[in-house]
Order: sequence, then C-alpha cells, then structure tokens
Amino acid sequence: MSPSSASRRTVLAAGAAGTALLATSPVAPAAGSATTAAPASSSRAFRHGVASGDPLPTGVVLWTRVTPTAASAPGSGRGPRVEVRWEVADDPSFRWVVRRGRAVTGPWRDHTVKVDVGGLRPARWYWYRFTWQGRTSRVGRTRTAPAPDASPDRLRWGVVSCANLQAGWFSAYRHLAARDDLDLVLHLGDYLYEYAPTEYGAGQQDTDVRAHVPAREIVSLADYRQRHAQYKADPDLADLHARLPFVVTWDDHESANDAWRRGAENHQPDEGGWRRRRARAHRAYDEWMPARMSATADLGDGTRLYRRLRFGQLAELSMLDLRTYRDQQVATPLVDGEVSDPDRTITGRQQLHWLKDSLRPSRPQWRLVGNPVMIAPVTFASLPAELVDNVNDVTGLLPRDGSPYNVDQWDGYTDDRRELFAHIRDRGVRDVVFLTGDIHSGWAAELPYDAGTYPVPVDGEASAGVELVCTSVTSNNLKDITGTPPRTTSVAVETAIKADNPHVKYLDFDSHGFSVLDVTSERVQMDWWVISSRTDRRATAAWSTSWATPAGTARLERASRPVGGGR
Repeated sequence: MSPSSASRRTVLAAGAAGTALLATSPVAPAAGSATTAAPASSSRAFRHGVASGDPLPTGVVLWTRVTPTAASAPGSGRGPRVEVRWEVADDPSFRWVVRRGRAVTGPWRDHTVKVDVGGLRPARWYWYRFTWQGRTSRVGRTRTAPAPDASPDRLRWGVVSCANLQAGWFSAYRHLAARDDLDLVLHLGDYLYEYAPTEYGAGQQDTDVRAHVPAREIVSLADYRQRHAQYKADPDLADLHARLPFVVTWDDHESANDAWRRGAENHQPDEGGWRRRRARAHRAYDEWMPARMSATADLGDGTRLYRRLRFGQLAELSMLDLRTYRDQQVATPLVDGEVSDPDRTITGRQQLHWLKDSLRPSRPQWRLVGNPVMIAPVTFASLPAELVDNVNDVTGLLPRDGSPYNVDQWDGYTDDRRELFAHIRDRGVRDVVFLTGDIHSGWAAELPYDAGTYPVPVDGEASAGVELVCTSVTSNNLKDITGTPPRTTSVAVETAIKADNPHVKYLDFDSHGFSVLDVTSERVQMDWWVISSRTDRRATAAWSTSWATPAGTARLERASRPVGGGR
C-alpha cells in the first residue's frame, strides 16, 4: 500500500541449477572464523550476505549470492557458471560439520544459491557458510523448528513489514539483530518497494533518505534483481538475515502497488503485460529470498507461496498470499454491494479451502496466520471530513457513512471473511491469531462475528480470534503525511476509529519500528517497539505497549511489560 500522492507511473532467464546435497557425519575441524563477518577479500565475492528461512524440524533453506567477476553484477545476465560449496555445523567455529554439499549457479539465476538442507535435528541452532575458490562468506546462524510431537515452552519471533529503503534507515532490523532471545523473523510483506527515486520517499515531499537502484520504477527481470540486491546489501538487513531464519510472504510492492490477479494500480499499459511483469517479480523473489515456493527451494517449479510451518504441538503458522489470486479492488464500495459479492475473492477458492483446513481443532494449539493485509472489520462514521484525505494517504480508500475504510484489505472481500469466520464458529476452533502488516500502523483487534452488535455478553462467543498488526519499518504513517508532530492529529483519528469499532483495542498511527511475538500455552503476546527516528541511522528503540490474548478466550487484554531480551 502506498499514498495516493506517489507518482504513478525481458523474458525470464531460462535454466536451473542442479544441487548435490552431500550429507556427512561430524568431521574434523574445518578452517574458518567463528565470527559472523567474512574477510574483506571474501566479502567481495559474497557481498550480498547470507540468509536462511522456512525452518522445519529437520531442515532449513540456506541462501547466498556469489559475484564471480566484476561484470557479474545483479541483473547483468553476465558471468560464468560456478560451483559454490556450503557447510552446516553445530558450532560457529565449524569444528563439527554435520552437513555439506555443493550447488551450481550462474547468470540464468542471477548467481544466487538456494539449497534446502535436510538431515538436521529439531529445535537446534546451527551455523552455516559458503565458499567459492577459497573465499568464504560470513557465517550465518539458523535454527530448526521443534519436532512435530514436541511441546516447547515458548516461541519468540520478531515481526516486521513495510520496509521502504527510500523512506529511512532499517534501524528496526538492527535492534532485532541485537536481541539474544528470538527464534526467527516473520516478515509480513513489502520487503522492498518498486518505486523510482522521488516517487515514494519520506513524508509530504517524498524525500529520498537514500535513493533506489536502479533509478527507475522496476519493471524488467533485471530491474527486480537489482532492487533485491540493493536491499540485501543494507548492513542492518544483512546482519538480521545472518542472525536468524526468516519466514516471509509478499504483499503488493514486491511486484507493484495494489496488485491483483490481472493487474495493479501501479502498472500501466506502456509497461507491458501484467502477467509477464508479475512473473519477473516472482522469479526474482524466488531467486533472492530464503523461502520455499511450491514447497521446494528449486526454481521454475511453481510460484505458490502460501504454506504451513509447524512448531511442535504449540503452534502452526499458515502464511497467506493475498495478491496472486484476488479479484480487483472495488472502485465504489457503496454501489451494488460489491464488497460482499460472493463471486469476488481475496484468497482464491483453493487457498481459502487450504486455510480452512489449517483452522481445525485437530491442529496444534495456536493457529497463527501470516496475513499480509488486515482482516478485522473497520467501519467509519465519525471521522472529521478534513482528516479523511490525510488518513487515505496512509491507509487507502476511506469512504464515509459507515462503509469499509480500506477495500484493499479483507473489508473489500467480505464474503471470504464471512465464510472463514463461519468455519471457525461452526467447528469450535479456538486460539486463532492473525499476524498482519501492510497498514503502516500498530493495531490490536478482536475479530467479531458480527461487528454491528459487538461485544455480546458471552465470553468467547463474539469473536473468531484476534489480530495483531505490526507497524512499518520505515514506510510513511499518519504523522509523516500530515507533517504534524506525533499524536497531534492521530489521537483524534484513533479515538474515532475505536469509538466506531469497539473490537479495536489498540491503534497507533504515528510510530515506526518492529514487534516481538511471544507464544506460550497460556497466551500469545505481542510487544510493539518504536524507533526514535527513521531518518537517523543510529536511532534508538523503546517499548511502546503490549497486548495479549489468553488461551481459549479470543479476547485481548493489555500486558504490563514486554517479554525479555530487549535492549
């Protein structure tokens, strides 16, 4: 999602790399540093860092990119075929290497390397690295998921979304990387942005704190590859990737603003066919992100990104893709009841059936849903008219007279939501938590079956679950758009929203930062952490608030303190 004030404005590379996974038993100590930094000569070969993701009990995806020649720049399509070796060890000094193998890469895949390493043990920290022609990458650290039958005491994750490089520094990533208590990072979309310099930067003037590369809106496969490379080269993001595994999904800016299955708001006819552009964006994402698509780390075998990850008996995470299969957003939500048309979908029928299957009483205790756009119903009647345009710049379309305020999210596709919530009620599903990004603001909301009569005086019967929404890492929020000091305008907007929507318990339109999610058998809690300034590379971070949902309640309550490990 982007403000309305922003400017509007190659065939896929063929081939695939073969990968040989050579499992070994622990072997004699291997050469290499115990630190996570690589020597200067090596960093030139592995200048885009290392990453891991999608942890399973016995496996994890490992990623890097090698630059074998000066001409082999991201998106160049140039350079030789090379073989890269990888190692996984029980210790950061690589005295006990437990898995090793080699992968072939080249210009057909932008010299990226992505391998799905198996044969690991559940709920363990591992260290990994890559080598090519005697040059070694920095050392990365990753962690496997608990065994399917395990009952872990807790899970603790960093939660982020909406990181626009032009709008500021990634201090939120730096503060997450400094913590010593997290298992992984959940990235809920808008990992990067497609805009050209000056199109979507910081504040009212779209000021570029740092400019995008290439210096244009990205459309070609080479463009998307270069933009991914620029983000991966950010030191704060690189450090966080090296520190923790990521679980990711895309929202719209990984392709183009307000994307839907046949187009996007930020895609014009002179930019070619939408399906070809989206295929390029998906190809680059598959190459550059440590995620399984269509259940594998291979390229070219499909673009399905929605998937489940299980964390013992404590939780299961269902990651959604709410862009690839959706119908176009309605232009006039008050006309003909389009937002509730049962023939319109945000998930697509296959994904909705898959999600309902994820939300069954027989699944692990907590049913967590990685949800790129908000599902909580939000209606409006009392916002002062002069504030509507400012809120629209941050949140999207805001009709008056009690209609949904943002039809780019589930409010624009209410029949999918009705069917999903009916499934939860009819099957007695408990402990459902939607984890959401996109909206550049922090929210905690219960999910009413009937927003018009909420709450009702029967505990647990009024709500299908709860939704916890992290704010943006850098992307503009309300104070950035209005140019007013924090809380000057936003208090009135937040008060009006909560008055019209009593299921919304917390709302912050002014902050940038990150969240920390803590899951135990007793409750799920989210902490919101706020950075001091997105334009200050040395920004500090401070705890703002915490909200929790006790097991079995589908309700929210304020928590008195954040979970440990913050600095």
